[in-house]
Amino acid sequence: MTSRRFLPMFLTQFFGALNDNVYKQALLLVITYGLISQQSASVSTLNNLAALLFILPYFIFSATAGQIADKFERASLVRAIKILEIIIMLIGSAGFITGHLLLLMLALFLMGVHSTFFGPIKYAILPEILKPNELMSGNALFQSGTSIAILLGMILGGAVISSSHGNLTWISLTVVSIAVIGYLCSRFILPQKIAEPNLEIDWNFFRTSFQTIKYAKSLPLIFTILLGNSWYWFYGATYLTQIPQLTQQNLHASENVVSLLLTFFSVGIGVGSLLCRKIGGSELNIKMVPIGAVGLTIFAFYLAACLAYVPEKTGALMSLTDMFTSGLVYYHVMLAVTLLGISGGFYIVPLYAMMQAYSPRSHRARVVAANNILNAVFMVSSAVFSIIILSILKIDIKILFIITAVLSAIFSFWLLRKLPPMLNSAHDSLED
Repeated sequence: MTSRRFLPMFLTQFFGALNDNVYKQALLLVITYGLISQQSASVSTLNNLAALLFILPYFIFSATAGQIADKFERASLVRAIKILEIIIMLIGSAGFITGHLLLLMLALFLMGVHSTFFGPIKYAILPEILKPNELMSGNALFQSGTSIAILLGMILGGAVISSSHGNLTWISLTVVSIAVIGYLCSRFILPQKIAEPNLEIDWNFFRTSFQTIKYAKSLPLIFTILLGNSWYWFYGATYLTQIPQLTQQNLHASENVVSLLLTFFSVGIGVGSLLCRKIGGSELNIKMVPIGAVGLTIFAFYLAACLAYVPEKTGALMSLTDMFTSGLVYYHVMLAVTLLGISGGFYIVPLYAMMQAYSPRSHRARVVAANNILNAVFMVSSAVFSIIILSILKIDIKILFIITAVLSAIFSFWLLRKLPPMLNSAHDSLED
């Protein structure tokens, strides 16, 4: 954490994730609590549409981003991307100040573009700046730092919206300031070796996306790991996107309670990531993934059961204080959300470390791009899936959580039957 090779990259990633979540949380809250007047669709539809817009660029531009990250010097690319973030946040600020929902959604889409181009760089850099026995630790720190950034972003976004009493100038100043800090951190990233300087970039993103996925499929172990990663993002997106609606409609609580639940979820992921390294060890292994997979199913049922026992309420929305004084069931909800986060940390850290370790160096950024494309497909599917369940079929949010838990159990069973033999074979090949 104190080394020049790691700290600037860690901080750049941290402030990028922080700003993503300050902005997204602020947008979800102004939609959910009606602070933007130009709302023609339902809150559920707008929230899931926002999630879809942020993810869509991953699907469209990831393959191109992977090629660029393999062809050019990555530290310079990071700095250019952080300048783009400042411009995007100025557009978002204009949307907040004028109350223009279209501008806010445009900025959200552009933040997705920003993250799409940053993703292959950050995960391709890690194996370059870390020793093999540091890769699990580095990924654990990255995931924990990202979780803390998500946590602080959710809290900060909610706190600024809540305390500014409808004056959205303050949230505008916040997101622009964080973007500037992120750029300043990127100035200290050390120059990186160029992975494939002679690569000819194909700007046809449909063709390159197909070719990138085709290449990943030619590596069965890598492709299986990518599917495991992508399932986690389907699962996480399904839950995280619904938390504002769950808080307002099921818990009948205020914006601050949204931030509280997201805090518990993010702290859980951070704790799970660090415990994964502590319990699982520094060497690459899969032993924490089954524990995480079981937790993602069991604790989803636990959360759904807790919500079934929340009493019906009318009148004013519950405050933070009310959450801690209104009965044991609310403590169960908070515990369930935290345990889901811990399970997610157990599940995802080993998979990301294995993706980096077993990817060919010359194609590592493009493998990350394939991962991002698949993540995007799964997360867009999550948004569509949630819209169908909640908005079209009008099914209760508890049933959505139960269906997702069952799907998670089925997918995890398949993954954990297929992956271990492939890992053993790959490990034997590396030793030879």
